[in-house]
Amino acid sequence: MGTENPGRPNFPMRPPPGPFASAPPTMTPFSSSRPTPPSAYPTMTPFSSAGPRPLARFGDQSVPPPPVTSVPPAGGPYQQFPTSPSPSTAQAPPIRAPPQGQPPFQPRASQVSASSVSFPPQSQVPPVPMGSSPQSVNFSPSGVNVPQPPTGSLFSGPRPNIQPTFSPPDSSYSASKSTFQPPFPGYPSKKSAVSQTPSPFPAQQGSFMPPPPASSSPFSSQQGSYAPPPLVAASLGYQSRGQMQHPSSAPPIGGIQSLTEDFSSLSLASLPGSIDPGCDHRTLPRPLDGDVEPSSFTKMYPMNCNPRYLRLTTSGVPSSQSLASRWHLTLGAVVCPLAEDPEGEELPVINYISTGIIRCRRCRTYVNPYVTFTDAGRKWRCNICALLNDVPGDYFANLDATGRRIDLDQRPELLKGSVEFVAPTDYMNRPPMPPLYFFLIDVSISAVRSGMIGVVAQTIRSCLDELPGFPRTQIGFITYDSTIHFYNMKSSLAQPQMMVVSDLDDIFVPLPDDLLVNLSESRTVVETFLDSLPSMFQDNVNVESAFGPAVKAAFMVMSQLGGKLLIFQNTLPSLGVGRLKLRGDDLRAYGTDKEHLLRLPEGSFYKQMAADLTKYQIGVNVYAFSDKYTDIASLGTLAKYTGGQVYYYPNFQSSIHGEKLRHELARDLTRETAWEAVMRIRCGKGIRCTSYHGNFMLRSTDLLALPTVDCDKAYAVQLSLEETLLTTQTVYFQAVLLYTASCGERRIRVHTAAAPVVTDLGEMYRQADTGAIFSLFCRLAIEKTLTNKLEDARNSLQLRIVKALREYRNLYAVQHRLGSRMIYPDSLKFLCSYGLALSKSVPLKGGYADAQLDERCAAGFTMMALPVKRLLKLLYPSLIRIDEYLLKPSAQTEDFKNIMKRLPLVAESLDSRGLYIYDDGFRFVIWFGRMLSPDVAKNLLGEDFAAELSKVILTEHDNEMSRRLMRILKKLRESDPSYYQLPYLVRQGEQPKEGLLLLVNLIEDQMGGTSGYVDWIMQIHRQVQQNT
Repeated sequence: MGTENPGRPNFPMRPPPGPFASAPPTMTPFSSSRPTPPSAYPTMTPFSSAGPRPLARFGDQSVPPPPVTSVPPAGGPYQQFPTSPSPSTAQAPPIRAPPQGQPPFQPRASQVSASSVSFPPQSQVPPVPMGSSPQSVNFSPSGVNVPQPPTGSLFSGPRPNIQPTFSPPDSSYSASKSTFQPPFPGYPSKKSAVSQTPSPFPAQQGSFMPPPPASSSPFSSQQGSYAPPPLVAASLGYQSRGQMQHPSSAPPIGGIQSLTEDFSSLSLASLPGSIDPGCDHRTLPRPLDGDVEPSSFTKMYPMNCNPRYLRLTTSGVPSSQSLASRWHLTLGAVVCPLAEDPEGEELPVINYISTGIIRCRRCRTYVNPYVTFTDAGRKWRCNICALLNDVPGDYFANLDATGRRIDLDQRPELLKGSVEFVAPTDYMNRPPMPPLYFFLIDVSISAVRSGMIGVVAQTIRSCLDELPGFPRTQIGFITYDSTIHFYNMKSSLAQPQMMVVSDLDDIFVPLPDDLLVNLSESRTVVETFLDSLPSMFQDNVNVESAFGPAVKAAFMVMSQLGGKLLIFQNTLPSLGVGRLKLRGDDLRAYGTDKEHLLRLPEGSFYKQMAADLTKYQIGVNVYAFSDKYTDIASLGTLAKYTGGQVYYYPNFQSSIHGEKLRHELARDLTRETAWEAVMRIRCGKGIRCTSYHGNFMLRSTDLLALPTVDCDKAYAVQLSLEETLLTTQTVYFQAVLLYTASCGERRIRVHTAAAPVVTDLGEMYRQADTGAIFSLFCRLAIEKTLTNKLEDARNSLQLRIVKALREYRNLYAVQHRLGSRMIYPDSLKFLCSYGLALSKSVPLKGGYADAQLDERCAAGFTMMALPVKRLLKLLYPSLIRIDEYLLKPSAQTEDFKNIMKRLPLVAESLDSRGLYIYDDGFRFVIWFGRMLSPDVAKNLLGEDFAAELSKVILTEHDNEMSRRLMRILKKLRESDPSYYQLPYLVRQGEQPKEGLLLLVNLIEDQMGGTSGYVDWIMQIHRQVQQNT
């Protein structure tokens, strides 16, 4: 057990205050982080006659020069200020006292140290760049007056930081220690390439890594801005909270520099003589770049997992419950455990058969880059619970002089925030299951007429070669109308045998061993069945649907193994258990306390069925097709509690919507899938997970049961502080997914992240992540619609935004004259735009007439599972103009990025001479302006260019313009292949289609009694100003 900082020098005590040191401003030791106006000015020195004593000017000969050795180094915390040419240097100008009610200027930590210092003669101060991060230097030149902080002050200045330096380890990984395997065996993937370049970050094998260079501090403010950023070393855990610089703890420096602002603001004053708001809608902040992953978090902790796997709503964790209570944007995280790997990277897969998996014996945390090794490498300390664990003999390695393991660069689990372990047999309750796909297909008359059966059969057949897990993959089918049809597909048969069960009250499974077959063995029989399925029921006139009994039958067949159940449902369930009533047209329920019941499942059958399916590791995906009410609220429950998702195709016709179904079903069948999974999130001491949000079943207080997981699923969690005060400087989070890979291996995917503990509410706001905040807000709001009216959910969302902006305004209301300005941190500049977008989204908007009940429920199920990037695009879609690109000469068409410039979602963006694409990630709306050149329309639409566009299907024509449009659509689809955007064509003035497809989605405009963006901003601002 060595010391934390071996060889740390002893620093001399701070010199006693000089006889003329000014007293610090009066400060209440337990005041909140919001500065309060001083009751009186700071104590004056005996020689002050008319106000505060002015600081000595740079050329003042009355101030003795400090010793040469005390000159601060270049890059230190001092700035050489130019002398003003107007007053003579022989006479110091009077410095005005601060205006009444406004505290004196308080400098940034990067400009002065914790004590204000009279500046030495100008000749002895080397010029340094302004805004550089403070170095660990605290000197007191002799003869300089230094005010001393009161003893025991909570806001005492920073002490010297001693940071050990480490040579960067080589990040190459030796295959002799462990075996690399592709992260998802059973899928075609590129060969894992192991980087041989040295890591640019010094990775200490200790609780904390050395901070990045001061110049790259994520908290550095712009030059001349007023900001109390936390010290770099402090934010990385090198200082106790008592040593952190408080935003109002720096003593006044006088009138050297004018007070500047470190927040963004909008001026909302009305123009004189006008009732219009004085807000120009063109200046409003808009998220035209989509989701931007937080980068400062990555810079601070380079060994953290990628943000696409785990994102916190703020990278600054509050140090106390009182501070957390003032953060109204909810403390939480969004986890997407199987997100697609960043481009050019691949998760290392580690198989330590000899040592077993290294875990903390108390909290069961997996070994990660933030654990520390001590006692010459024989023990390691858990970063979550701080317990000292023994290192197994096979995992032992000596430590070098800096405390790093000598085999560090051969241990990816000690270098990377995301790794995957091959689990030994003690992580299995049974042998790993094979990938299993079971199809439950409605063959009633509406399904036959829509053409759904043919598209489904063709798509499944085309994907047989790409189903993961070959040659272990299992497959089975059931069809149903008023009866249930089982299919024997034993490999010895020439063609499948159909067995019909008509007793819906007492379902039994005929030939239970032959209904699930190995695909590679029964491939011929399966193909024969899929080829004949559309014609088998083409003359069916049965209108009934025994959906509930069919689900029970599928459960009985699958319960031995588990797997993925894909349901294709076209009508309202009408027979047997689980039959449903037409309840979606009850207009009287809207606006009453019974409104939310329409969005809940009818009866207990579906939720109980979902619980049984989850227990036996069966995940459900529901594909719903209908031109009538089918009660998605009930059907979707099967997907919600089994980790699945809902695909909704209203008014499905295979000739129009077939391509969308084909692509989305193919992705569902072929994407990387984790089977029989469970997930747990561990937090550092003092923090716990309080609630989880998404599509899953909660097996225990903190264990999420996920029968199937894939890269398109994300889960949100709310966090809270268990303790009144956190005692650590850094908090760690670890999300762990235990699952079966398609190759048959049991795997453990581990994502670890660290975040600094902050004592400043302003820092929490500066480190906020809007994407993660709205991912959590969205799930909370949708869940609120299941227990309250839609209006209550919207009001709750608005209230959270108002409280957050009001709290932020209070931080600056004393130092600044804010007047009619609306202020916000740069990290939350899109808070209001996303808030408006969410309140106008399909699950929350309007009332009965604004969205069909099925559409509203389907959108809610979908948004509960979406990852951050996809959700933000759905909330604020893309609007791009393409006619100029299509008309360019071919030589200038290669620069595709230029046309991807997104436009604000306002009608003013639409030019009647233009052609636009609206893309929300789920569909395209192509808008033809009324004055668009007829030649363009003819090239794109062919001979139908003058017809009503609702009857025109967009296809590629034999001309360059049409081919370019198809290339644009293909490029947009490739950027996010999880859903297929079907193009809808609309011409300007073509009502009601134009209004339903596009105008209602221009969320910044007033539409149907809802607020526009300007009105929403003004409404928020008025509420923020109340009680500020």
